[in-house]
Amino acid sequence: MPKKQNVKDDIKALLKQYNQGIKLDLGCGENKNEGFVGMDNRKLKGVDIVHDLEEFPFPLPDECASLVVASHVVEHISPHKGTFIDFMNEVWRIMMPNGEFMIATPYAGSPGFYQDPTHCNPCNEMTWEYFDPLGRMSNGVLYKIYKPNPWKIKINTWHENGNLEVVLVKRQWDKSYE
Repeated sequence: MPKKQNVKDDIKALLKQYNQGIKLDLGCGENKNEGFVGMDNRKLKGVDIVHDLEEFPFPLPDECASLVVASHVVEHISPHKGTFIDFMNEVWRIMMPNGEFMIATPYAGSPGFYQDPTHCNPCNEMTWEYFDPLGRMSNGVLYKIYKPNPWKIKINTWHENGNLEVVLVKRQWDKSYE
């Protein structure tokens, strides 16, 4: 447990020094993006924070990240018992206002999704409508089902290679979303 506190102290020191937030690479494995803090559930080269992404809270302070990247991670987060929604809420918690969450994942039902036996969370372009209270495709109707912390969909596109790319922006909470 003391190690988690040290990580929080280190992050707070960086925030004070740069006042712009950290860039966080979730599930980075050994391929952490340059200039990012890497968080993964395995202790690998380049991983700065060893933590299970399905355990909340993350060992990070509120609103400490200006950019979070999750490349081929969300398909591994359990959708059962609300874990994926909790994961999205936790990323929202650590995200600075107007910070961006960049996601790349295999498209639901694509060969890339089915090839890996650890993939359990199929996502398509409509998945993100559940997180945007002003969602353009659903007019915010899907958001009202679970009412998670609010995101704005900035980019939501899929490619013929079977990948889905999404950029979400942290929205500030507004009572009208209820």
